[in-house]
Amino acid sequence: MRVALFVTCLADAMFPQVGKATVTLLERLGHEVVFPDAQTCCGQMHINTGYQKAAIKLIEHQMRTFEQYDAIVAPSGSCVGSVRHQHAAVAARAGKAQLAARAHDVGARTYELSEFLVDVLGVTDVGASYPHRVTYHPTCHSLRMLRVGEKPLRLLREVRGLDLVELPEAHQCCGFGGTFALKNADTSAAMLTDKLRNVLATDADVVSAGDSSCLMHIGGGLSRLRVETRPVHLAEILASA
Repeated sequence: MRVALFVTCLADAMFPQVGKATVTLLERLGHEVVFPDAQTCCGQMHINTGYQKAAIKLIEHQMRTFEQYDAIVAPSGSCVGSVRHQHAAVAARAGKAQLAARAHDVGARTYELSEFLVDVLGVTDVGASYPHRVTYHPTCHSLRMLRVGEKPLRLLREVRGLDLVELPEAHQCCGFGGTFALKNADTSAAMLTDKLRNVLATDADVVSAGDSSCLMHIGGGLSRLRVETRPVHLAEILASA
């Protein structure tokens, strides 16, 4: 299958290893991965902060860039959630019915990594090996918008050498939420404190998630505590061999 990688802004600017791991993983499974050079921000940041008119041009650009591909995969539940659940609605509210239809079509072919592996490719054992104690944080967008459910855990359970330990109160938000962490810093910090307490209670070497944004937030808290537990994206674990 020819797959387009929607790498996302955060991976492109700060966590390129996550995009590389996604490519490594999909190619190992026998698929051709294409990286559309024209891709930019999908507009989620603009939509979530009230700049929906400004987001229209980014939505149009997202369509032009990706609508030729049968499958679009991103290592981010947050960005996939925006493409699938926000783009068509924003376009419709702006009176752009044709764009809304295109956005609905592209959104239906845009997948978060774990759901693409499990639901589309039908695999849970991706041939990975990762001899570490790992706990998994289900990010809000993947949990509540995309409803990926147990898919990331099913993939992790098949990784050779990996000791998967359940995260207490896993469903609770880590407190990042994009600009929420800036606009509501005290509340965000309190939520992060609760998340860090639960992560450390697992005695895990690694805390994993499907979104670099949440891992950035959690990782910042862990670094300030000077503990050995480190954040690692799900794609990096699954690409390990």
